[in-house]
Order: sequence, then C-alpha cells, then structure tokens
Amino acid sequence: MTPTRLHHLLDAAACAPGRIALVEGDETVTYAALRDRVAAMAGRLAGLAQGDRVAILLPKSVSECVAIFAASAAGATFVPIHPALRPRQVRHIVEDCGARALVTDAHHHAALEGALDDRSGLRILVDGEDHTERPGAGPAQPAPRDLAAILYTSGSTGLPKGVMLSHANLLAGTRIVRGYLGIGPEDRILSVLPLSFDYGLNQLLTAVEQGARLVLRNVRLGDDVVRAIEEHRITGLAGVPTLWTLLTRAAPRLGRADLSSLRYLTNSGGTLPLDTIGRLRRALPQADLVLMYGLTEAFRSTWLPPSEIDRRPDSIGRAIPETEIFALTPDGRRARPGEPGILHHRGPTVSLGYWNRPGDTARVIVPDPFPPAGREPGPVCRSGDLVVEDAEGFFRFLGREDAMIKTQGFRVSPGEVEAALMETGAFRAAAVIGLPDAGLGQRIHAVAVPAEGGRGTGEVLRHLREALAPHCVPRAIEEVAALPTTPNGKVDYKRLVAERVAAELANA
Repeated sequence: MTPTRLHHLLDAAACAPGRIALVEGDETVTYAALRDRVAAMAGRLAGLAQGDRVAILLPKSVSECVAIFAASAAGATFVPIHPALRPRQVRHIVEDCGARALVTDAHHHAALEGALDDRSGLRILVDGEDHTERPGAGPAQPAPRDLAAILYTSGSTGLPKGVMLSHANLLAGTRIVRGYLGIGPEDRILSVLPLSFDYGLNQLLTAVEQGARLVLRNVRLGDDVVRAIEEHRITGLAGVPTLWTLLTRAAPRLGRADLSSLRYLTNSGGTLPLDTIGRLRRALPQADLVLMYGLTEAFRSTWLPPSEIDRRPDSIGRAIPETEIFALTPDGRRARPGEPGILHHRGPTVSLGYWNRPGDTARVIVPDPFPPAGREPGPVCRSGDLVVEDAEGFFRFLGREDAMIKTQGFRVSPGEVEAALMETGAFRAAAVIGLPDAGLGQRIHAVAVPAEGGRGTGEVLRHLREALAPHCVPRAIEEVAALPTTPNGKVDYKRLVAERVAAELANA
C-alpha cells in the first residue's frame, strides 16, 4: 500500500518487526516496539479533532520520534519545538499555532516556569501522562486538508513563522532524497540535527520508510560525532556548515578512528567553504559528499552529485528529482544562463505556506509564471535567494535577496566575501554582514573565528584586496571566539547585526 500519511511509513514491508529502528544511548527500539509505542501515544491523544495541533517539546529522543508519528496516527498536526527555546518563545509557538496539546517531559515542563499555566484548554502530557484537568477551550482554528506538520522558522519581525507542510510534501521529500542518496534498509544513519528542522525530520522519515536504523545523538564536540560513527558503523551523516567545521578542525580523533563504514555525507543550510570541502574529502575519502540547497518552504531544491564537485565546487547543484528550478529576473523574465535571478521552485515539496499569515504566504507561494503545457497550473515557491544558472542547468548561490549588502551603489554577496576570507586559512569560520554607514549606505564588516597560527589581519586584507573588487573588501575584520548560531545550527546573522548596531548607538 502506498503511504498517504506519515504513520503509514511504519507499515512498510521494509520495517520488519525485529529490525532495529532507533538507538538512543543504551536504548535500542525495534520497529515492532516503535509501532506499539506510537499506538499507545496516539491513544493518549484521543479526543483531538482532525488537524488539531500537537506541540512537541522534547529533546531529540525516541520519545520525540514516537510523538511525531503518534500525532499523525491521531489525525493531528505535529509542531516540533526546539528544546533550547526560551519559555516566551515556546509560548509564542503554542499560541500562534493554536496548539490543543503539548507533549513534553518533566525537565522541559519545569523549565517553562509556568509560561503556559494560563492556557485554558491546553492538554499537557508530561512523560506520557496527562497533567491537565482543564475544560475544553471551544473549537480550534481549522487546519488545511492534509496538513501534517508546522515547522517554525525565523521571521523578518523576529518572531518565528510556522511553515505548513502536508503529508504529501513530507512523503515526497522522503521519496526523493532516499532515491538520489540510494538509502536502503541496511543503512545506519546518524541523526545530529534537530527534528524541528526539516533537514533533521527528513532523516527520521527516510530511515523509517526504508526500515533503516537511525542513531539519535546530541553532539557538542567534534569527537562526539567521530565516536558515534565508529561505535555504530554509521553509513550516512547529514550536517550544516558549522558541524563540518567542528568535525574537520576540532576533532582530534578524526584522523585515528576507523570510519570506513561511512558511505555519504550531505550538507545543507549554507554554502561549504572550499577549504572545508577539501578537509572533509581528505579525511573521509571513501564517503561521497553531497552538497544540497533547500528552504523550509519547499524543503529541498537542488543537489550536487559528488562527481561534479571537482568541476564546480561552488555550485548548489541542479534540481532534485520530480522538481523544476528556474531563476526569474526582476522584470519577470526567465533568467538566461549567467544572468542572476531569484530562484523559484516547482514540484511536490512546495509547502502550503505560513500558518495564519496569508500576506506572507502570498509573497512566497506564488502563481506559476510559466505553467507547464498540458498540466494543471500549481503554485511555485519564490525563495528570495539570488542565484545564477550555467548552461548545463547547475546553479550557484549568490546570496539572499534581503541579505545582499548594498554599499557604494553596488550589491555585494556576503557569501563571496566569506569564501575569500576562508581561502586565506586564517579563520575557522567567518560571517560577513552589512552595517549602517552614512556615506556608504552599508559598510562591509567581517566577524571571524581565528585559526591557530593563522595570518595576521594585515596579511588577510592584502589577500582580499587581490581577490575581490575594491567595494567587496571588508572595512574591518572582527575576531571572536565563536559565531552565534540559531537553534538549527546556522549562523545567526540577525544577531550579529543587531549586537553591533546597538553597540555603535551606545557609543555614539
């Protein structure tokens, strides 16, 4: 039977009862046990209406995986919340999505410090037990048909927005990624990304679809990753650029451990510096490195086959299967090869838009400007990312439409400057931002984590002046111990800008 709901994946023939599904620390859960736990949790969620939202505030764990599938089995919509969020942020998400239930554990419930005590009608299940005896709160806001999940992502106002993903969206993403990565039942996948992140959630769904094994691990050190790969004979690992920096620059065990089981690595969430690509390939020559680009609103858009890395290491790749990608110019034309444009995504992973934000949805989920002949026109996702396509259909990321730095009348891609900084070998990580400047519009400011024995700032600036156009060279390079990151592990550019603007205002 073809699955139409996420929990149907547990019924796939590959999910043989005795196969190991999940590993968390010393706990090993078979597919039979996982099905039983999902059914039991779904029973505890009885009484919810179709599409009611179930917020999940748990660490990456077997319990979180169970809650995700149980919400689907109960006919509800799951809303995973990153466990590092503060009480006011959790409250915002619970209120914004109109959650009717919250699944959490004793530790995180206590950490909420009563932030949800006045939410009448919110059922709170702590470690599987219902801790609420409140009357119902009346009818909940109806959800779109087929809504499976709401994933919250950073919003332009500072408050996160909920991206609505259908069962069809998530199942298509599972099918597509499994296909081009060649994932099968014998794979052992290491999960280090949060399940509140579409990239991390896809690992769970892909593993279950194939009856593979998913090893859940929270990592703090590069050697934590190395130990997990070696101990569990991991075959697949997904990460974001900060993870690869940690692994290649701060993991002494990397060169000593037996990691021969590792078959593939995938990167998304940001462009990998060429230096990091080189380090990964030298350290793990047997593993295919697959560079990918995506956004929560459309999940995954492009992938770069490993065989293409040497030819085009700065490419985000070409369209994933079942998907069409094209760039549009500001006047609505399809961009020619070599001409910059905004990336648009057509295909089965285009989301339903933002929860309860029709205006934001209309700006991102737009009518298809070029409906395919003979097919019913559907929506496409306007990514807001500036890209350029080559003659062979491969794309290169230039920067965010709203993150491009406007200086001296030029538009500068932060990614281009960051790549030049990393090429010097002087830094472990770098982020480039634009700061307000009365004369320039914005001035380019680099924030970087120095590498041991790296070049001095003067030598770095000399290199940049040779590598970049004059208007692209940072006015200053600020060295820090670490770059701030979002809960999903991406560099927090908004925080970098806000902190420096505030400091300048205070010193004015």
